[in-house]
Amino acid sequence: MRLTDRKNITFAQERRGQSTDASACKQAHHGCGKLNAMEMIDRARYDALAAGAEQTGSDARDRRAVATWLLCCCALLFAMIVVGGVTRLTHSGLSITEWQPIVGTVPPLSAADWADVFAKYQATPEYRQVNFGMSLDAFKSIFWWEYAHRVLGRAIGVAFLLPYLWFLARRRIPRGYAGPLFAIFVLGGAQGALGWYMVQSGLVDDPRVSQLRLIAHLGLAFLIFGAMFWVILSLYRSRPGSTANAGLRRFAMALTGLVFLMVLAGGLVAGIRAGFAYNTFPSMNGYWVPPEILMLDPWYRNFTDNMATVQFDHRMIGWMLAILVPWFAWRVHVAPHAGSQARRAALLLLALLIVQIALGISTLLLFVPLPLAAAHQAGAVLVFAAALNASHALR
Repeated sequence: MRLTDRKNITFAQERRGQSTDASACKQAHHGCGKLNAMEMIDRARYDALAAGAEQTGSDARDRRAVATWLLCCCALLFAMIVVGGVTRLTHSGLSITEWQPIVGTVPPLSAADWADVFAKYQATPEYRQVNFGMSLDAFKSIFWWEYAHRVLGRAIGVAFLLPYLWFLARRRIPRGYAGPLFAIFVLGGAQGALGWYMVQSGLVDDPRVSQLRLIAHLGLAFLIFGAMFWVILSLYRSRPGSTANAGLRRFAMALTGLVFLMVLAGGLVAGIRAGFAYNTFPSMNGYWVPPEILMLDPWYRNFTDNMATVQFDHRMIGWMLAILVPWFAWRVHVAPHAGSQARRAALLLLALLIVQIALGISTLLLFVPLPLAAAHQAGAVLVFAAALNASHALR
């Protein structure tokens, strides 16, 4: 029975009690007192439930507000990952030779400022060995990409920290989320330090950024994105209910891990520029397994330094996903306990993977044009988010 109906019945009982003659009420004095007590209990219960409903509504508003804030942070991080990929593809990452988190926010504004920044770059091994004779205008074109990448990182830090402190001060962060959100902020600070550690690896006699530090930087960016996105999904969706989808949930989580592994493999491809080799598909220059795949010694170096092995690994993970994701989508579609939300999530993952594979093949065949390569980087983030979404929908 609804609360409003119950309250109406209670008031009707009260009106009937008032119309009872005085003699009957005296004869049933104990019963009338009992009725009045029940009315008081009903009214108190109604008031308590109404207050609880108001509190629940307030909690829902807080959850939506926090989720919207995190969604904006995810959008900024998405842009930063894409710009980071462009920075790598345009060889812009070593154009800024100092790490100045505060002062470095202001770009060169005068001719003297540009001359000073350019002079510092001219002292680097990359200028002397790779870009010797570069003009100031050409330097500016690579400087702005790296500058945009760093400014986006600072913007994300501010966009995360200030709203977090505001929500925390006003007690609007839902219970159980303050700690994880602070941990995400700490990871963001570590990401900035890791980025500079990566750049330092290229400011040496061999002006190449370490591909291992590169994939560590890329992997941490995806982990931070994934943590924020998972919190967003948890805030928007209700808590898990049935455990009937446990097998599918493990399948989805395994696919998420495989997508993350493919991202790291793609980072290695970019790190050693393996995308400029073996520009054929589906074979690798006529071979299904290139003969150079284990040419380095010791053998484990092939998985990080050999173009043939690195690209082969990236392709194999792509093939695995091309087989497993359609199977996963079919299993979710036929599962009796999987809801419409999970089915839509599985289909979205499949659709985005198809687009991502098409982008990857096109990028390879066309010798890594910048727009396609940047789109491929963006697609990796979307596929990762779709895999997380499918995993969360099957909780």
